[in-house]
Amino acid sequence: MSVDKVPMTIEGHAELEKELQHRKSVERPRIIQAIAEARAHGDLSENAEYHAAKEAQGLNEARVSDLEDKLSRADVIDVSKLSGDRIVFGTTVELIDEDTEEEVTYRIVGEYEADVKAGKVSITSPIARSLIGKSVGDVAEVKTPGGHKSYEIMKLIFKG
Repeated sequence: MSVDKVPMTIEGHAELEKELQHRKSVERPRIIQAIAEARAHGDLSENAEYHAAKEAQGLNEARVSDLEDKLSRADVIDVSKLSGDRIVFGTTVELIDEDTEEEVTYRIVGEYEADVKAGKVSITSPIARSLIGKSVGDVAEVKTPGGHKSYEIMKLIFKG
């Protein structure tokens, strides 16, 4: 069975590492303490605090496993070492929506770092797939759930 590597920026990797450390060093001990306190109250069969703490423990451990899996498969890419005149993973792209003349900026990141509200789009998203390989001045046609969009590429930024 092959392990598929997943592209990730240095920042995205650091965020996942930070969350993993928090869950292991802060959340895990807090939940263990909550379970111990709930056990001290006696009968576990009708102890809502105990059941809630055990559920929180299960959710936390599932997230820890998920984070460890993602981090183990990460192919960390230092975007600051990239350059060129074509859009690649990690590029920040300034675009103009040809329909509305609105300027938008997106950074193409890994699946686990995507946050459209923060301007980070997944490498697997329709907009990123339509932008990859294009240059300044090109027009990217994107099929969205709301219909077709056209974006003119204005500027490429390669930074970490």
